[in-house]
Amino acid sequence: MSSASAPGRLPGDPPGGRKAVLVWSIGVAVYFVAVIFRTSLGVAGLDAADRFHVNASALSTFSILQLLVYAGMQIPVGLMVDRLGTKKVLTIGVVLFTVGQLGFAFSPSYAMALASRALLGCGDALTFISVLRLGTRWFPARRGPLVAQLAGLVGMAGNLVSTLVLARLLHSVGWTAAFAGSALCGVVVLVLLTLFLKDHPEGHEPEPAGHTGAAFVREQIALSWREPGTRLGMWVHFTTQFPAMVFLLLWGLPFLVEAQGLSRAAAGELLTLVVLSNMVIGLVYGQIVARHHAARLPLALGTIGATAAVWAATLACPGDHAPLWLLIVLCAVLGACGPASMIGFDFARPANPPERQGTASGITNMGGFVASMTTLLAIGLLLDATGDDYRVAFSAVFVLEAVGLSQILRLRGRAVRREREQLVASRVEAVHVPA
Repeated sequence: MSSASAPGRLPGDPPGGRKAVLVWSIGVAVYFVAVIFRTSLGVAGLDAADRFHVNASALSTFSILQLLVYAGMQIPVGLMVDRLGTKKVLTIGVVLFTVGQLGFAFSPSYAMALASRALLGCGDALTFISVLRLGTRWFPARRGPLVAQLAGLVGMAGNLVSTLVLARLLHSVGWTAAFAGSALCGVVVLVLLTLFLKDHPEGHEPEPAGHTGAAFVREQIALSWREPGTRLGMWVHFTTQFPAMVFLLLWGLPFLVEAQGLSRAAAGELLTLVVLSNMVIGLVYGQIVARHHAARLPLALGTIGATAAVWAATLACPGDHAPLWLLIVLCAVLGACGPASMIGFDFARPANPPERQGTASGITNMGGFVASMTTLLAIGLLLDATGDDYRVAFSAVFVLEAVGLSQILRLRGRAVRREREQLVASRVEAVHVPA
C-alpha cells in the first residue's frame, strides 16, 4: 500500500505513533531547559542590576546580546540541522547553554556575565529549530501545526519554572546557588538525548545532500527566502512574538513594580498569568490551525490587534497606575503572542521541501528575536533618556507592530496563491504514486 492511501497522509509521511512521541519528548525536554535558562534573567533583572551595579541600558544589554547571538545564529542553525541532523546539533546546544548558565552563576563582573549570556544564547539558538525538524521527521505533515504549538507550550512551561521556582530559589539560596543548581538540568537532558534520541524513524532517512560548501549554503538560503510563505512566516513571527518576549525576558517585572506600584510577589503572579495564558491559548490555536488551515492569518492578525489595543489602553490610562483588572487583561492577552508566533512556521513549513525545512524555520524564527532585541534596546534607551518614563518607553511596541503588520499585509496574497499551487502539485503527485 502506498503512503498516500492512508487518510490525511502525504507521500513519504512518517508514521508517528508512540515511539515518535517518546523521541520527540526528549528533544522538547532540551528546549524546556533552554527556555528556563533563557528566561532566568527575567526574574533576576533587578537583582542583576544590584549585583553588577548597572543602569537600565546596561541591564538590557544582557538580553540584547543574548538575543543578538540567538537571532544571528538562526539561519546557520537551520543549515546545520539540514546538514548534520538533530541529535548532533542539540548535543552542541546543551553543552553551550549549560556552560553559559554555570558561567552566569559564578560571574564576578559585568563583562564575564555578558560573555556567559552570549554563550547561553548560542546554545539556546540550536534548540528550537532542531525540535521543529525532529517533529517533521517523526510525525505526519497534518500534525505539524499541533506538534509545533505543543513544543511552544512546553517551552512556556520552562518559563513558568523560571517565574515560580527559580525566582523563589534566587531569594532563598542566593544568586550563585540558584543559577548553578539550575545548570544541573542541562546535564540531565544531555544524558537523555545522548542515549535515546534518534534523528528519524527507520526507513525515513533524508536524501543525502548532493552538495556542500558556500555555493550550496547560498542556494539553500536563496531558495527558502524566494518562497513568499517563508517571508510571510518570518514577518508573522516578527510581529507577534516580541511584545510578550520583551515583557517576560526583562522589562515586565520592572514595569509592574516600578511603574505600576505592585509588590514583587504580585508582579510575579502576573508574569505567571502570561505563561499560563500562553499554554492554554497554544492548545487552542494548535487545534484550530490543524483543522482549519485558513484560520492562520485571522488568528495572527487578531492577536496583533488585541495586543496593540490592550497596550494602548494600559499606557493611556489616566493616573499614576493602571487598574489591576487592566493589567490582568494585558497579561492574559500577551499570553496569545507566543502561540500566534508559532503560526509563522505554519506558513514557512508547507512552502519548502523537507531538505530546506531547517533553513526556512531558521529564517522564520529569526524574525521575532530581531524584533525582541530591537525593542529591548529601545525600551532601555528610552527609560534612561526620560528618567524611567515607562509610558514613553513601551510605546516602542507600536512602532515594531506597525512595521511588521505592513509586511504581513503586503505578502499575504502571494503566499496564499503560491501555497495553493504547491498543494495542487502535491495532490497530482500523490495520485501517481504506485501502489
